Amino acid sequence: MLRDQLIELLGPVVTGLGYELWELEYASQSRGGLLRLYIDSPEGISVEDCAKVSHAVSAAMDEADPIASHYTLEVSSPGMDRVLRTREHFELFRGEQVRVEMKRPIGGRKRFVGMLTEVDEGAITLAVEGSAVSLPLNDIHKARLAP
Repeated sequence: MLRDQLIELLGPVVTGLGYELWELEYASQSRGGLLRLYIDSPEGISVEDCAKVSHAVSAAMDEADPIASHYTLEVSSPGMDRVLRTREHFELFRGEQVRVEMKRPIGGRKRFVGMLTEVDEGAITLAVEGSAVSLPLNDIHKARLAP
């Protein structure tokens, strides 16, 4: 899968510069693709950080050439309502309010907003309207912080 290839290629580039590759999105569009990287660091992210990563990523992409067509590269911070994709992402934000959309209904619902109370190997638990709801990680379609 192209996304996995890009993470494998660009993750070490971003990490080597002292940042974390928080998320990577690629979408092909009629006028070429859009490659968007979200980077993070304990000190936060500045415009200069984004430019530094953009130059290094561009060089790595030019050398490896994993995308055959034209694309636009964007580098930014994950923001306050950052995407949560990995178990590690959820671990970092235990105790925070999150918004989750499931691939299929759980208890008749696909969308949940609640306090992230637990994270284990295969699921997260949210406190939703006074009840604990367990959501399998593999069935999460989208998740974001809900500040």
